[in-house]
Amino acid sequence: MLSHVSRSLRVRAAPNARQISAVPLAVAAAAIGGGGYYYYTTQQEAAPVAPKVDYKKVAEDVADALDDESHDDGSFGPTLVRLGWHSSGTYDKNSNDGGSDGSGMRFAPESKWGANAGLHKARAVMEKIKSKHPEITYSDLWILAATAAIEEMGGPHIPFRAGRTDKTENKCTPLPDGRLPDADGRDHKDAPADHLRDIFYRMGFNDQEIVALAGAHALGRCHTENSGYWGPWTNAPTTFSNEYFRLLLEEKWTPKKKHEGKAWTGPFQYEDPSGKLMMLPTDIALIQDKAMRPFVEKYAKDEEAFFQDFAKAWVKLTENGCKNLTAEPVW
Repeated sequence: MLSHVSRSLRVRAAPNARQISAVPLAVAAAAIGGGGYYYYTTQQEAAPVAPKVDYKKVAEDVADALDDESHDDGSFGPTLVRLGWHSSGTYDKNSNDGGSDGSGMRFAPESKWGANAGLHKARAVMEKIKSKHPEITYSDLWILAATAAIEEMGGPHIPFRAGRTDKTENKCTPLPDGRLPDADGRDHKDAPADHLRDIFYRMGFNDQEIVALAGAHALGRCHTENSGYWGPWTNAPTTFSNEYFRLLLEEKWTPKKKHEGKAWTGPFQYEDPSGKLMMLPTDIALIQDKAMRPFVEKYAKDEEAFFQDFAKAWVKLTENGCKNLTAEPVW
């Protein structure tokens, strides 16, 4: 098991932040369960680090911008993670388009997708950081911000490589809507795990990586005004941990019938006995699917294993489709 060393993004460091050793990325890619992925050696060409970008200072400024009592649970952290994930989750290995390179969500129609509802708030926070560091591209900023936020909220340190470029609006070819997952399973409402496979296999992921990335649902909450769903997944929605997996297994999840004393009229979702926590159909699918459940059980018991597998999958998610990343991590 890799050793973990605490790393501070700012003077008031996250108390549980962990350090993931920066093993050679080609080796890390091959080590992912299911193997056979060579993104770091075949898809990407090394580019020199732009010396004028102080990535450490950018990450520190991101950390300083997270706390905001006017936002959900007092932190923009979960929203920034969602921004990084949604900007990356459009990748298609077959057409070799989409992904974090280009930051297409700055423009319509991608900015208007239902799956991206509410992310204008995260983009507004990023504009403030961009104004302080105009030399960094939006594409790099969004991914670095999400990666730094994960660590700041108690998660692992994940190596970040720079070199993503920004597209202009007139050169940004619109991607087809529907590349991001739907909470209800879309065309597989009776088997939401198959919908997850449709989405994630398209990006080159396997079942283990799907489950690992789902662990990010330890963070944040759903909003009726954005997705129609309501509530947080965990009791500590601004802390990155394995609580999501533990709750999936330990709580009794039943269909939500009422909300604040009235009949629930939103989309189908699950709730715990207290009615304060929720799970989506695609969350419950992870414990119903025979191939995916063992990974949920593994991560519920072993947070270190979850952190390491999540870090590898996150690097893959955020680097998919990027062709000119630096040879070594810059942060």
